[in-house]
Amino acid sequence: MPILVCGSLAFDTIMTFEGRFADQILPDQLHILNVSFLVPGLRRDFGGCAGNIAYGLRQLGAEVAPLAALGSDGAEYLARMRELGVDTTHVSTVAEAYTAQAMIMTDRDNNQITAFHPGAMSFAHDTPVPARKDLTLGIIAPDGREGMVSHAAQLKAAGVPFVFDPGQGLPMFNGEELLRFIDQASWVAVNDYEGRMLCDRTGLSLADISQRVRGLVVTLADQGCDVWENGMATRVPGVKAEAVVDPTGCGDAFRAALLHGLSKGWPLARCAELGNRLGALKIAVRGPQNYTVDAALLA
Repeated sequence: MPILVCGSLAFDTIMTFEGRFADQILPDQLHILNVSFLVPGLRRDFGGCAGNIAYGLRQLGAEVAPLAALGSDGAEYLARMRELGVDTTHVSTVAEAYTAQAMIMTDRDNNQITAFHPGAMSFAHDTPVPARKDLTLGIIAPDGREGMVSHAAQLKAAGVPFVFDPGQGLPMFNGEELLRFIDQASWVAVNDYEGRMLCDRTGLSLADISQRVRGLVVTLADQGCDVWENGMATRVPGVKAEAVVDPTGCGDAFRAALLHGLSKGWPLARCAELGNRLGALKIAVRGPQNYTVDAALLA
């Protein structure tokens, strides 16, 4: 039974600037800003929340079906997903748009300048949640605004329990809209900063939110995560990574493990423990979809 992953598919272009942004920008000239950075280091990764989560689920041996949109340049991404054994039935191609793209430039102090082009992601709402009887679990991950709203309502109407993972999309919604998402969802997953923003916009505490859903997970980077159920929190300790190379996609790896555990009926704390392990594995590898899961972790 596949897990439906509603979210974005994107190309991540990572550029490395060997100097410091601060040395190139004159504070008193910001009104006529005109700068250029030489970036000797460049790489392109497959990314996007739906793609990253689907990759993690396949590493764990789970069946997964993304509900997402690619642009006219997405053939390579589509072929990759099929090679991984991902069900691409519900991945649409928008001929008049490019695939969503994040262009990230990092300086020697790890400061970043990012430009994001949503592209085909903006058309996600054109593909509805499929009427499939074999869908028993889903996730609403960051995507086009209309897509997140419509897909959450459709999953609720279909009786499919899902995780609400607003991520970077959280600022797009006001308190009333976020309350609607929470009341439609079965679980909520956020990081610490997103958790504080969610509370600020809804007027609810984390304890309050956890009493409106089956469970709330708040990730805390290397400190692990807090699992909230019925107003009570349990700390699930973090897992020390072999190396800290690239945090891109760690949250998506965690969510893949969370979904995998939920699909098997595990207690939420056990799902989160696997999430911490998968996040530690991913952070030691460059790129969001280049880590591998061995038999020891699965055991």
